Amino acid sequence: MRLALEVYMVPGIGEIGHGDDLVTIIAEKCGHGLRDGDIIAVSSKIVSKAEGRTAPASQREQAVEAETVRVVAQKRHAAGVTKIVENRLGIVGAAAGVDSSNCAPGTVLLLPSDPDASAQAICTALRNQFGVNLGVLITDTLGRPWRVGHTDTAIGAAGFHVLDDLRGTPDAHGRPMEASITAVADEIAAAADLVKGKVSQCPVVVLRGLQKFVLSAKDFGAGSRHPSDSGAARLLRSSAEDMFRMGSDEAYEAGYSAGRRASAPG
Repeated sequence: MRLALEVYMVPGIGEIGHGDDLVTIIAEKCGHGLRDGDIIAVSSKIVSKAEGRTAPASQREQAVEAETVRVVAQKRHAAGVTKIVENRLGIVGAAAGVDSSNCAPGTVLLLPSDPDASAQAICTALRNQFGVNLGVLITDTLGRPWRVGHTDTAIGAAGFHVLDDLRGTPDAHGRPMEASITAVADEIAAAADLVKGKVSQCPVVVLRGLQKFVLSAKDFGAGSRHPSDSGAARLLRSSAEDMFRMGSDEAYEAGYSAGRRASAPG
């Protein structure tokens, strides 16, 4: 059996403002084209705009500080200081996700308050309106340690399995796999970004052919969360499992300071 993945933009979304009804807009632009098993990827920027998650550009640094829980690393350069931080959602990235691209001049955008809840609300409404089992993904762009370039990743999700745990299943030679867990939601987000790009002003993408990951109506429930299967928060590594809690300079400084304290007399 051959499987095929189809990815296409939803045209005509237009500029989104505070208070706009994303469900109505997405439903209208999708028409009657949604099917069982579809997954809809939505840029976090239009979710933030609809939710009023903006701040004056003059208050960017204050917004970054307010969204920051922990500074992971920072580096000074000719243009200023780049800060990699863990934000209040648990996401590690530059400037806590505060961004000035694709927003009105003189403003910056913050990430949605609760991306999983936003995805859940959109997913529930679209499932009810179209009468099909579908998933919704909210995406944002992140850099990656050890790799050049950026890619879109999942920061909110509902209605589908965000991880595919293959541990214990046999590989091609019959040996059980011990560590393979596929980040399905992040792979979907990256595929969607190849189609919508950064400057196309097409912030909504439909992906078709991934129905094996989409939750049935019974599993999805009547508007309730299904945390064991969906929700992008599941993609965040816990602090106990995080081997890279600090940047290299910060780790060196912490170790050096600890050594000095340990060797200090009495």
